[in-house]
Amino acid sequence: MAQATQEFGDWPLKRLMTEVCGSGHKSADDLTRAQATEAFERILADEPDPTTLGAFWLSNRWKRNTPEELGAYVDVMCERVEYAEPDADPVDCGANYDGKGRSAILGVAAGAVAAAAGTPVVVHSGDRVPTQKQDAYKHVLDELGVHTELTPADSADMVDETGFGFYYQPAFNPAIDDLFDRRDQMGVRTFVNTIETLANPAGASVHLGSFYHLAFAKKVVDTFVESEFHDLDRVLMFQGMEGYDDVRPGYTKVAEWDAAGGSEGAGKSEGDADETGSEGASFDDFEIETAEYGMDLEEEDLAVDDVAADSAAITEEVLAGERDGPFADAVAVNAALRIYAREDADSIEEGLEAAREAIDDGSAMAVLEELRAF
Repeated sequence: MAQATQEFGDWPLKRLMTEVCGSGHKSADDLTRAQATEAFERILADEPDPTTLGAFWLSNRWKRNTPEELGAYVDVMCERVEYAEPDADPVDCGANYDGKGRSAILGVAAGAVAAAAGTPVVVHSGDRVPTQKQDAYKHVLDELGVHTELTPADSADMVDETGFGFYYQPAFNPAIDDLFDRRDQMGVRTFVNTIETLANPAGASVHLGSFYHLAFAKKVVDTFVESEFHDLDRVLMFQGMEGYDDVRPGYTKVAEWDAAGGSEGAGKSEGDADETGSEGASFDDFEIETAEYGMDLEEEDLAVDDVAADSAAITEEVLAGERDGPFADAVAVNAALRIYAREDADSIEEGLEAAREAIDDGSAMAVLEELRAF
């Protein structure tokens, strides 16, 4: 341990547990940025023993991480990410990597529609990530016959050639992928489940994500602000089904943040460029009713039996214009949110028009065909 302390600093995880974060969810203290940085560097170096690591992850869970801690964890991760930026500046879609188990994954279809409408989109995932180990972007694309186990450079080329790109976590984020077994032994989600969705492997300036409670959207925005690595222009987040980046049907919330502030749009308030984070005037949240955008359905209407296979079949049918009803409406609305996130449309309504046109004129299906040929 003395050698490890000399290499990393003065804060092995056992000391952090004893003196800082391990005393319980009410009495625990938060880590400083320096402490959080050293802690995650030790974890990625496989320095802590399994018992200490599990205790540290659990203490972070019960006390709840601050944006400063998460920003430090993100930056340590990003130092090890292999970035490959396409010429296009896409929307980065950060879905929960541990996947869905009940409802269709609509992000592939929505991303293809948005790409056809002129909004490049990047998605990324691993393969059966703990704790749920359910279906994610990779598995839908595999079912569609799209190559997924790509190098980051190939993923960037995919974006520029088709408008839609998939980045595979083991290829661009091997340090996090190497934690698979240790995360699997935990049996519960850790802060790694949050930060891996924020890797942004294409270096996009716009992030699209989801939340269950609005407080999480604010924490993600503040994490990006605390990060010394990321320099985003916009973040758009909404209440997502099963924590994924598919908007929940019905009455739901959208959170929107601009680094500069001050631009106008749906739910946008005039901001002050000097204010950043969720407490600044550039952060706003507003409510939408998806039925007003043609997505007049219940969550049960999006349920499927085999998430990967059924999502792939739905994707192909919707893009080909061969399917109407709840799934087609949901794909169009989710595409509209991606178009609006990048400000390629001034409103969600305008994004919806562009999305429906891309489906009707066959250009959305052409994107899928180009992906298969890539």
